[in-house]
Amino acid sequence: MKLFGSSGTRGVAGEQLTPEFVLRVAKAAGTVWETDRAVVARDTRTTGEMFTNAAASGLASVGTDVDRLGVAPTPAVVRYCDAESIPAVLITASHNPPEYNGVKLVGADGVELPVHRLEKIEEHILAEEFAVAAWDSVGTTRRVDSANRDYVDEMLATVDRDTIADANLTVALDPGHGAGVLTSPDFYRELGCKVITVNAQPDGHFPGRQPEPVEKNLSDLGRLVRVSEADVGIAHDGDADRAIFFDEHGQYIEGDTSLAALAASQLDAGDTTVAAVNVSQRLVDVCDDVGADLQLTPIGSTNIITRIRELWADGATIPIAGEGNGGIFFPNYRLVRDGGFIGAKFLELVAERPASEVVSPYTDYHNVRVNLTYETETELDAMLDAAAAYAAEADAEPNTKDGYRLDYGDAWVLVRPSGTEPKVRIYAEARDADRAETLAEEARDALETARP
Repeated sequence: MKLFGSSGTRGVAGEQLTPEFVLRVAKAAGTVWETDRAVVARDTRTTGEMFTNAAASGLASVGTDVDRLGVAPTPAVVRYCDAESIPAVLITASHNPPEYNGVKLVGADGVELPVHRLEKIEEHILAEEFAVAAWDSVGTTRRVDSANRDYVDEMLATVDRDTIADANLTVALDPGHGAGVLTSPDFYRELGCKVITVNAQPDGHFPGRQPEPVEKNLSDLGRLVRVSEADVGIAHDGDADRAIFFDEHGQYIEGDTSLAALAASQLDAGDTTVAAVNVSQRLVDVCDDVGADLQLTPIGSTNIITRIRELWADGATIPIAGEGNGGIFFPNYRLVRDGGFIGAKFLELVAERPASEVVSPYTDYHNVRVNLTYETETELDAMLDAAAAYAAEADAEPNTKDGYRLDYGDAWVLVRPSGTEPKVRIYAEARDADRAETLAEEARDALETARP
């Protein structure tokens, strides 16, 4: 696909992503969907209202009525789609920096569109083939204010509310000025937790921290956990489909570590889990221990969702899936990454023992991540050619499902282009920190040397 990547389409607002483009996406989606009603919603970014206006206009122009949800987390939007059996144009750039925005398309079943449906919409965008309605058949717009509350109510009815409430937990929460500000504080309080917050005002400038919930952006949350003596810290990204944690000592918990801990609590022998090609050995170990099958996909929620659906068709049982960036699926609940729900499932574990003990069996690996930015396609091609040459010369068989992954037994390294930003990402993992650093540095040197 030329326009849609691993999680929709994204770009710098006003440059790669324009209102005209969003209008065309919405017109094409409405044409392909052939629905009389659809949803438009957004996260808190400053350009969100501009792009939702364009999306609503595009849908209306092909005769589709529009339910406008305003600012809502991605999981609240997909719940609304499923409940109402209507699709959505969701304006969000998730974890990307504030200047970015994006478009994510959700089906009437409340699941992000699979690749073949995105390809069909992309064909209409590129060919500019739209089923434009006559003047007396254009769509109308209405405001819907209940989506966020309904989403919280459904989570409250699904998680183990009594166990969490009985534990008297204190939660330090950092929604990162994103859409989760409107749902997660109330949700965790209604679970019976004492909730203290930082960066809990909706603000598309993201003044307190960058939207991506990685360690370097979450120092305020770590301090809040320590000062307040909270039992756990929880952080979201811009659209609240991720959850990253701190333990009771204010120590950052790697996303791969919390995924492994949650997987160990969910998986039984004969189950299947799905993860991306940058999967940590932590999850591999869990699957080996319990006798579960691990299926790998290219990176990105769309690819994981597609593989889950394929496995379901073959009768597989998949209680958990996801990536080590805090984006975890509980498919038996809903086929979406849901930061609020992920946090609650982790609280169920913390209610029984401290967070540090929950994750301690999965902390023996060290991860390194390097991002190399590029400005031109020529520069990207040169780095990818260098990655191919580096992989061919390595003392390991490369996995080319998504980029180049080299497994050495005691460690691994992966080089791949980002699907959402102009970056080539390098991931490395090993039990020894120096070994992980060395693998990442060797890969980076190979790519940097090849720049034009």
